[in-house]
Amino acid sequence: MAKPKTSATAVERRAEELDTIAAVLPIERRDELAELLTDHDVETLRHLVNQGMGDNTLRALTSDLAYLEAWGLAATRQSLPWPAPEALLLKFVAHHLWDPEKRAADPDHGMPADVDDSLRSQGFLKSVGPHAPATVRRRLANWSTLSKWRGLDGAFASPSVKSAIRLAVRAVPRTRGRKSAKAVTSDVLAKLLATCATDSLRDLRDRAILMVAFASGGRRRGEIAGLRREQLTVEPPIPVEGGSPLPSLAIHLGRTKTSSGDEDDVVYLTGRPVDALNAWMVAAKIDSGSVFRAIGRWGTVSRRAIDPQSVNAIIKQRVEMAALEPGEFSAHGLRSGYLTETANRGIPLPEAMEQSRHRSVQQASSYYNHATRRSGRAARLL
Repeated sequence: MAKPKTSATAVERRAEELDTIAAVLPIERRDELAELLTDHDVETLRHLVNQGMGDNTLRALTSDLAYLEAWGLAATRQSLPWPAPEALLLKFVAHHLWDPEKRAADPDHGMPADVDDSLRSQGFLKSVGPHAPATVRRRLANWSTLSKWRGLDGAFASPSVKSAIRLAVRAVPRTRGRKSAKAVTSDVLAKLLATCATDSLRDLRDRAILMVAFASGGRRRGEIAGLRREQLTVEPPIPVEGGSPLPSLAIHLGRTKTSSGDEDDVVYLTGRPVDALNAWMVAAKIDSGSVFRAIGRWGTVSRRAIDPQSVNAIIKQRVEMAALEPGEFSAHGLRSGYLTETANRGIPLPEAMEQSRHRSVQQASSYYNHATRRSGRAARLL
């Protein structure tokens, strides 16, 4: 369902306002969002930017807000009401958490065909089947957050909404998939690095991205994309018995997914990753600002940082060049690969977490233990 006609002037104004926050909130679909979001939506996003909310959180809020507005228009023929009534929240759950077997017998079960078609035509729906429960919960949580930032309350905590989600999840259990089907362990990383063998700017950059992301504890793609020269400090070389000292760098992470930036979270690079990073920065003449940047067709280095999606695209491109299956690896595979590799090498979990900066032992061990469980003693009691 198309949104009611909006004046070109209003759309252009919203596009310009979205442009003013693009440096903090990268927006690839600015023109589409300007058409879809309301003036109040854009004002809310500008307010969140001014509050200093993290880039990743802002991207998720914007993406979910755009989806919710598109769904609301398709499902009700109107923009989202603020605050959201309980009936609309229940409709959202019913449209996104449904039973495929029941849908086969009853076409009216789940998301209506016209709503589905509308969302797919706009690129908001791609996969077939019900949403993952975690996605539905996240979108409802962000819907609630946006309502609170507008000074409004919704029915998000109502017993009926919670019960609807719980019953829907129980009725259609699903196994949560990994963000990257396979971990980028050292053997896989070696194959990817082998595709970066020349001294071209692109090879130097991609080699540095791969080595820095892995060796610094499996940094998230947003942290790699947002890395700035000012976050790097040179540390004293690491002595090596019978060999030359190894170069050392500290990366001051600042605000991350799990930290506010108030504390100085630091991770370290030693040896080859430092050499790879320095080689890229020297070749690209980067002495300040964003470290990892786009490279133009004629070999010109952009002044702006690459976006997190580009980091993922680079990983997949290198995977394909290494004759591996791109669908099995993603940027997150570097994070899981780092912890898997530390387990393979017998590095204690607390030491690995110091570099990965995981706050939760449970979350870190979900990667760490996977590497040794199949061959460990606990699996071979008989």
